Amino acid sequence: MEILYFDSLPSTQNYLVEKIEKRSLQAPIAVIAKEQNAGIGSRNNEWRGGEGNFFVSIAIETEALPSDLPWASASIYFSFIMKKILESMGEKVWLKWPNDFYLDEAKVGGTITKKIENTLICGMGINLKKSQNGYSSLQSDISAENLLDKYLESLCEFPKWKQVFSEYEVEFELSRKFSVHIENYEKSLVDAYLCGDGSLLIEGERVYSLR
Repeated sequence: MEILYFDSLPSTQNYLVEKIEKRSLQAPIAVIAKEQNAGIGSRNNEWRGGEGNFFVSIAIETEALPSDLPWASASIYFSFIMKKILESMGEKVWLKWPNDFYLDEAKVGGTITKKIENTLICGMGINLKKSQNGYSSLQSDISAENLLDKYLESLCEFPKWKQVFSEYEVEFELSRKFSVHIENYEKSLVDAYLCGDGSLLIEGERVYSLR
């Protein structure tokens, strides 16, 4: 996979989305920046930070992804593969439904996905060394470039959704003491039911991650 390296970008996600939409770049491709100052976080919040942290977006053609992957749960798929990489490197990170990386009870990163025709674009930000966005960090010696290489190697094996979900289903129990924002309402996950497609049943309502 081709990788484009930048010293700084406002947002790796916005950059790659714009290039894919204009067809000046095409999947498979990854973009990594040492710094970003207007990254996209959950619920349109910004995810920004300085050098030493992980700011990456990846574009992959949908036909290359597992046939059983529910598009609405792509963030879970991409995030859990990264969680496994971080875990293999000694980091005790877990994935809060649907797309947030946590260290104990502190958020250290997140994932957002966008589908453009037959291309899925995954943006990911993780505080590896220090935080400039109000969240915690791993305080890790992992380099962003090394992490991206390991992640792409694992991602491009394209494990089946069923395989990823079977592991995530166990970890989901850690999310129950948290809440999620759904249409401007905060909903507890304590009694949520995790469905096989990655969606949740909360108070009788089906909720998809759509991030």
